[in-house]
Amino acid sequence: MDQQQATQLLSQLQRGELKEFRVTKDEFLLFRKTLVQREDFKHFRGIAQRGGDVVYRYLETPRS
Repeated sequence: MDQQQATQLLSQLQRGELKEFRVTKDEFLLFRKTLVQREDFKHFRGIAQRGGDVVYRYLETPRS
């Protein structure tokens, strides 16, 4: 995964085209770097999974 793919996936989550997306442990640092640069960063929720993967979902209301 590169930064362009991460941006595209985050946009698809935002638009509702994807309900959730699983990021592997190996892709996490690049994906998170791209995520925190977005203005709607607080609308994304990452749920850690066993083994180091993270499942991201987009929330209508930002988390606190």
